[in-house]
Amino acid sequence: MGLVRARAGSAASRRHAHPGDERTGLILCLDDFEAAARRHLPWPIFQYVAGAAETGCSFRANRDQFTDHAFVPRTLVDVSRRDLGVTLFGKRFDAPFGIAPMGLQAIVAHRGDVVLAQAAARENIPFVMSGSSLIRLEEVAPANPDAWFQAYLPGDDEAIAALLLRVQVAGFRTLVVTLDTAAAANRENNVRAGFTIPVRPGPRLALQGLTHPRWLCGTFLRTLLQHGLPHFENSYAHRGAPVLSPNVERDMSDRGHLNWRHLRMIRDQWPGPLVVKGVLDARDARQAVEAGADGIIVSNHGGRQLDGAVAPLRVLPQIVAACPGVPIMLDSGVRRGSDVLKALALGAQFVFVGRPFSFAAAVGGEAGVRQGIALLKAEVSRNMALLGVTRLEELDSSYLVSHPPGFHS
Repeated sequence: MGLVRARAGSAASRRHAHPGDERTGLILCLDDFEAAARRHLPWPIFQYVAGAAETGCSFRANRDQFTDHAFVPRTLVDVSRRDLGVTLFGKRFDAPFGIAPMGLQAIVAHRGDVVLAQAAARENIPFVMSGSSLIRLEEVAPANPDAWFQAYLPGDDEAIAALLLRVQVAGFRTLVVTLDTAAAANRENNVRAGFTIPVRPGPRLALQGLTHPRWLCGTFLRTLLQHGLPHFENSYAHRGAPVLSPNVERDMSDRGHLNWRHLRMIRDQWPGPLVVKGVLDARDARQAVEAGADGIIVSNHGGRQLDGAVAPLRVLPQIVAACPGVPIMLDSGVRRGSDVLKALALGAQFVFVGRPFSFAAAVGGEAGVRQGIALLKAEVSRNMALLGVTRLEELDSSYLVSHPPGFHS
């Protein structure tokens, strides 16, 4: 499992590529999906996916931190057979990256969460379903029995317990609890672009729909006709508010009272692996492990919550040191195979990628997501060869040096 010949990744990317497809154009890397999605999606929806909080300081820092490290490759290593596989919580995956949780995917791509789940299952990488999704978790679990579920916790103990039971009964075995959403973020870019939660129909949105007919017919109208008005389906044990409801904002921001007691309570009730996401302080990571967390995702929510929050890659080594023996994962800013390998060299066991796979689903459906996965696998495999690495376990900080300030790769 996971043994990859030198050209296997490139062959996989060619197999799923559609360079002549007018929806995707020439797709050579994950960033190309964003350019294609900018043309395909109405501007408010594109900005919802692409944007970040306030000035975008943390969003930019997430990318800049990867350019602050340079590789030190080894030579004359037989790299003809390379193993990209990683084992997490008893499951062997074919690559060291997965699909991060992303909300509202059903308005980005038709049945977006199902598309992402199926693509991840067929490529054997993890998929994390978002608690702010618009498709019932019971419909997504059959598409990917190994999917993880990311919960935004409700406002009281009884509601939390009921949600956990619902997730467990649906068949999810790994639970991810996001910790960095005590208050709703200041998403000024959404307001400027005309995207609001709750959604407020008007002439501006109508014009955007009419000028993007493929999205209008293939995603929006198709969803309305086949499934009705989208609701927030998975924030509670019961169905949440519709996207047009003024109650949505209240439902999505009722988390300010949550504390460590709630995490210990969840540990007592959840029988499977428990992962916490949104940790940036080594002290919090250690406390989460002491409260029963089986894994940590170091994340600043892709720069979508606290603007100015530190980039995860910068604090990753301290968190790894504080939690020996615990899988430490990372998201926020990963776009290239080189990013994946830099994170692993600094101690991460795994990384997650969000926005690019959302854009891939928008412009290419499941085939687009699988194409994106294949491209990233190929980059990881190729760069392992160029680094002189045959197994990911060989990576450590000796393969990196820090760039001087102001360096740009």
